[in-house]
Amino acid sequence: MSKPSLARGTRDFGPEQMAKRNFIFDIIRKSFQRYGFQPLETPAFENLSVLMGKYGEEGDQLLFKILNSGDFAGKLTGADWQEGSKRLTSRISEKGLRYDLTVPFARYVVMNRGTLVMPFKRYQIQPVWRADRPQRGRYREFYQCDADVVGTESLLCEAEIVLLLHDILPQLGIHDFTVKVNNRKILTGISNRIGAEGMEGPLCVAIDKLDKIGKEKVIEELLERGFSSDSVNLLEPLFTLSSEPNPFEKLKNWLAGSEIALKGISELEQVWQMVYGLGLESPKIEFDVTLARGLSYYTGAIFEVKANNVQIGSISGGGRYDNLTGTFGVPGLSGVGISLGVDRIYDVMEELNLFPENQSTSTKVMLSNFDEEGFNFGLSVLPKLRGAGINAEMYPDPVKLKKQMDYADRKNIPFVILIGSEEIQSGRFSLKNMKTGEQHKVSIEEILEILK
Repeated sequence: MSKPSLARGTRDFGPEQMAKRNFIFDIIRKSFQRYGFQPLETPAFENLSVLMGKYGEEGDQLLFKILNSGDFAGKLTGADWQEGSKRLTSRISEKGLRYDLTVPFARYVVMNRGTLVMPFKRYQIQPVWRADRPQRGRYREFYQCDADVVGTESLLCEAEIVLLLHDILPQLGIHDFTVKVNNRKILTGISNRIGAEGMEGPLCVAIDKLDKIGKEKVIEELLERGFSSDSVNLLEPLFTLSSEPNPFEKLKNWLAGSEIALKGISELEQVWQMVYGLGLESPKIEFDVTLARGLSYYTGAIFEVKANNVQIGSISGGGRYDNLTGTFGVPGLSGVGISLGVDRIYDVMEELNLFPENQSTSTKVMLSNFDEEGFNFGLSVLPKLRGAGINAEMYPDPVKLKKQMDYADRKNIPFVILIGSEEIQSGRFSLKNMKTGEQHKVSIEEILEILK
């Protein structure tokens, strides 16, 4: 007999955890809808032809592949097994679990573009899977909550993403956070400015570590990656940008010869203006020239959100992608989106003790079960409670009161209605507050009013 176990990087969520997770989901969902996003769901797995090549080489390696049904290796020869894992995988696996929600969304847009109202604003709340090394804050199965706008290049979308984050996170109790913003065009301009055309990827990987390993280590890594000393010396202005009161002006001077960089700076300046124009007071927004996520598909603004003073890294990220649908035969369809990592947000809220106390409560009132008479009467009361929008249940077995009260207490049910023959005759029932221990005789109508 095998011992039950969980696959590494996955978790079970009991009723108490699910109540907290649903609290997060509900706030995010309502905020998405308030900003005009419509719901969408896509399958848990996609054809590998849809997924492969969209996340870079590392992303392809982290895709969970699904073996073909039946005798997946039946037609393979000895030579096939010697060709290596990449060639072999394509022969025995045609599908994979989705890595994120953005690529399936792009596939959906292309397949349904004739019926969609453009710009199309959608939100999606579903799990994704990555064959990553599990660690704190990083799981192999986790939920993403995405909101994207496709079919417009308007920078209003970027500004509204900033507002959306400022709407969602404070509702969750997360007030100390920073929305870091950069623009891919600026990174391209920097690469060109230091004479390292074509080396934008290695440059960004190194400077993205600046806040973790410091300037000297970043310079050391750049030299190891093949950057010349002259190129590294030309990077000097980058290391002091964070302390500048007006980093955009310094960037304009430094990157004056790069048309693409100046366009990226202008885009960010417009986003900043619109954020203030939309009335957001004291926005927690910060320009971070070292932010370099999603280099294989982001083409404009890049977002990353960090909850401050906690051990967990980013809790949200996103950006502008100008041609993601181009890989599916529909070029030039621009989009921008944000993704919130529910599992990391959950861990932040747990660490900071931000969940409301009543989130563990599913049932609000329990009816006692003393005997057949009380049981039958309770059957007529339950629909009234539930019809009034009150979560209610009745203890199923006529056992001792102590056992019933222990059940209510362990399940965190705040109220119990005691129904005995005396109560049925008088029409007044004992309503017990499980938290305070207080008990009052009230009618069913009064109970409905109290519990509402």
